[in-house]
Amino acid sequence: MYYTYILKSLKNGKYYTGSTNDLVERLKRHNAGRNKSTKAGIPWKLIYSESFQTKQDAYRKEMQIKSYKNGDAFKKLLSS
Repeated sequence: MYYTYILKSLKNGKYYTGSTNDLVERLKRHNAGRNKSTKAGIPWKLIYSESFQTKQDAYRKEMQIKSYKNGDAFKKLLSS
């Protein structure tokens, strides 16, 4: 199983979107500062996740979410 996820920084309110095959471990890595792009926003909270059968499908969804650029589609996704 693969996942697309959105994290929200409890420090600065920014969002991070990614995909992984181990959601729990990935969140631990983000909050341990082991990811350069999220280190400044620690702590992170998981606010959205969706599961997929393939890595490609999870990555496609990640790219779709990133294309929203925090616009109306992004806000709608978070409110669902």
